[in-house]
Amino acid sequence: MAKAKKSDLKGAAPKRVLVVEDDAILALALEDELRAIGVADVEICHSTEDALRALRAEKPDVLVLDVHLADRNDGWAIAELVDHIGPKPPRIIFSTGAPGDIPEAIAQLGAIMEKPYDPTQLARLLLEPKRVGIISRLRASLT
Repeated sequence: MAKAKKSDLKGAAPKRVLVVEDDAILALALEDELRAIGVADVEICHSTEDALRALRAEKPDVLVLDVHLADRNDGWAIAELVDHIGPKPPRIIFSTGAPGDIPEAIAQLGAIMEKPYDPTQLARLLLEPKRVGIISRLRASLT
């Protein structure tokens, strides 16, 4: 499938995306696709440790998270932590070959892309309006 072009899709691209993916070829394909739709800052991390270091340094607008990394088999734990970052946590998109392995409560934190997938699927997800879940609605009502 051809790369998505920003002009072909609705919505604004996020400014900063953190891709946590241990498959180097997929990570580079995702980076290429993200840049094609106008994402200015794409950071790739290949391990949980690198991802946590990157999250401490600067909060992304979007986190693309492989849930089965080479160094840990519970990458969704990063999503749990990220969901508690300030009043506006980053949007989470899970990337996995086994969506059923993600605990249900965690899976509700973001969209799930089942591997193998075409990188243009990520572009389309990012340029769709963000789903507003019950937690987001509750947070908004308290502020």
